[in-house]
Amino acid sequence: MPTPQPISQSIPTQQNADGSQHAEGFTTPKDLDTVQSASFLPERVIPVILIPGIMGSNLRIKDEKRLKQLNKSSDIAWRPDRMTWGLGMLFTDAEERQLALDPRTTEVDIYDPRQDKQGKESSEDRHNNVSVTKGSPLLIGDSKKTATQKARERGWGEVMFDSYGGVLNTMEIQLNLAFANAQLSPEGKKIVEGDPANWELDKNYTLTKITEDELKQVMTNCYFPVHAFGYNWLESNGIAGKKLAGRVDKLIEGYKAQGKKCEKVILVTHSMGGLVARAICHPSYGNLSDKVLGIVHGVMPALGAAAAYRRMRAGWESGGLVSLVLGHKGPNVTAVLANAQGGLELAPNNEYGKGWLKFVNKKGKELGSRPKAGDPYAEIYKVSTKEKWWGLLVEDWLNPAKLETSGLELSRRKIIHAQLFHVDIANHYHGISYAHYGNDPKHKAFKEVVWELDTPESYTDDDIDGLEIDSDNNTGTLKLKNKKTGQIIKARILAPQDPGDETVPAFSADDQLNSSSPKFKAIFRQTGYGHQDSYQNPNAVASTIHSIIRIAANMGW
Repeated sequence: MPTPQPISQSIPTQQNADGSQHAEGFTTPKDLDTVQSASFLPERVIPVILIPGIMGSNLRIKDEKRLKQLNKSSDIAWRPDRMTWGLGMLFTDAEERQLALDPRTTEVDIYDPRQDKQGKESSEDRHNNVSVTKGSPLLIGDSKKTATQKARERGWGEVMFDSYGGVLNTMEIQLNLAFANAQLSPEGKKIVEGDPANWELDKNYTLTKITEDELKQVMTNCYFPVHAFGYNWLESNGIAGKKLAGRVDKLIEGYKAQGKKCEKVILVTHSMGGLVARAICHPSYGNLSDKVLGIVHGVMPALGAAAAYRRMRAGWESGGLVSLVLGHKGPNVTAVLANAQGGLELAPNNEYGKGWLKFVNKKGKELGSRPKAGDPYAEIYKVSTKEKWWGLLVEDWLNPAKLETSGLELSRRKIIHAQLFHVDIANHYHGISYAHYGNDPKHKAFKEVVWELDTPESYTDDDIDGLEIDSDNNTGTLKLKNKKTGQIIKARILAPQDPGDETVPAFSADDQLNSSSPKFKAIFRQTGYGHQDSYQNPNAVASTIHSIIRIAANMGW
């Protein structure tokens, strides 16, 4: 007769008022061999915080007057996970976009059931984009809340879950379930078997596999709770850096109040979130470098992205429903980004170099380029198309809602502030930084924006300056008139030609590769993904988790 196996019974843990935890067992009959077990979170805590890119944080309208002006009952300003909202954006014109996406009247849509108001959509419903993978460590701990509620409290619903949900769940599981009963688990095996050489590690770096002993040293008695911090991407990245620095402080103090040892966090960024993370650490903004153990930067436009110019002048270039939602015409994009400090800070900075805005004839001969002196702010961004046809600012598109807080001079003022921000964070990276980004010739991006003109062979750079806009189809095709002769010249923006991820060219992201003080610990120049979906790529995710563990190894408790 086989020996009966003991019955395993999991006991839920309870959170005490002082933040400690306890579990209560129960008696069973003598002849029933029952093993009762409870899972407690480790004493040491290193929070991992995802900071999304532009348009990756969900926003709400906080101003009741603005809601009445828009004639809306819902205060959702930006929530791309929600299909009904996306369908509504298909038919939203430039004026309504400017009113809904105003940095002065919007804020991050943070999960907080305590703030639910009668007649308004509840926090649970608003953040129903969140889902938690089965077996997640989020099930451990306070049994009064579901794993999904805990994820929402961690900010997972603040961000575009379609883009970031997978990596949030993967980080939570792999960073916290690498060992089971002191033995390497299947999740741990994924980590130690992962070879950085297979994730397109740049040739300037050497990274070995993480050994089981190295992993155990990092993971022993340490919990890595994964959070997401949204921010108002319409505001300056400097302001976002200050605000998120405050949230980091509060988060650390919250874990300490639970009786945990928590001193530093690890930041994982996507796109413009990298600029925010640099601001979090910068002395002029968040000044929190001492509480950031390290940063993993994903697809960061380190020197800016020339696509910002293209999209403001001609709309989103991707085509299909995505471009219709984001703005497939220049007026729809300009009405938002020309009034959004954060969006303007994505344009190529003064370190990007000269001549990235080019003019060529139909045979490809270069007729001229800007900026000539290397100052894109004065030579391109602050220039109205009434002054120079190739300027960034189309005056008729800047303020369709006719707000007192918008217009040509106010946009120019924002561009000056963008320049100051760029100067501040230039070459300012955390001392323990890792990065991955697209270097894919199949996912071309705008290192240069090229206007092709059907000019006569004799045209020169001076002739280019003698043209003015006769008509604009709002998607990158112009009819230009020669002010002297009246001749009509057609011009159009050509498709991108440089390796990248469809938004950020490798040229811009390579500023991290070229950084020497500090030198990045490792950089992965990868292929196989587009910009917004980068964290859905297995190599991007694997290199991120590897980098987090390498950063965590620097923690001296």
